[in-house]
This record gives sequence, C-alpha cells and structure tokens, in this order.
Amino acid sequence: MDNFALGYLIHRFFYRIADFFHHWYVGGSRAIAHRFISTLEDLDQSFAVAVTFRYLFQPLYKDYSIIGRILGLIFRTGRMIIGGVVYLVIAIMFLAFYLAWIALPLAVLFLVIKNL
Repeated sequence: MDNFALGYLIHRFFYRIADFFHHWYVGGSRAIAHRFISTLEDLDQSFAVAVTFRYLFQPLYKDYSIIGRILGLIFRTGRMIIGGVVYLVIAIMFLAFYLAWIALPLAVLFLVIKNL
C-alpha cells in the first residue's frame, strides 16, 4: 500500500510540473496573442489604417477641388504613418513582454539550480 501511495505522489508531482509548463507556455501564449490582437483591433477603431489606405487617393470630405485632393492625400498619409508607428510600438512592447514571459520560468529554474 505504501508503494502505491509513493508512486502516485511521484506521478502527481511530475504531472503537476508538466501541467504548469503547459499552462504557462501554451495557455499564456494564447492569452498574450489574444490580448495583442484585441489591442490592435481597439487601436484600429482610432487609426483605421486599412480603411485609410483604401481611400488614400479620394478627396477629403468629398472636396473634389485640387486643394481637397492634396489635403486628403497629405492627411491620410500622415494618419497611416502615425498609425503604423503606433502599431509597431505596440507590437514591439508585446514582443518584449512575450519574450520575458517565455524566459521567466527558465531563468528562475536556472537560478535555483545555480544556487544549489
């Protein structure tokens, strides 16, 4: 009976360790990816880069004069550049956070082994 209990406890110990790493890496990666996509969708409500690109050469506010066409191109190009820069900054921030997320358990494990 004692042998069965010890075997069960050892099995559960390793199962929980494997479950932790699965939860940390798979579940965490999915959650971070979902948050990243949601953040980009929220930002797209403000910048609308794809829609702005579609109407890049259309006049601003249906002003078909030369000035309206030139200002439309300038304002839309500026909006696309600003939106692209904001998207890039957000993507870099999420990438840095994700890399830190991936490295954290390995760093803790390394420090524990090093200090033993």
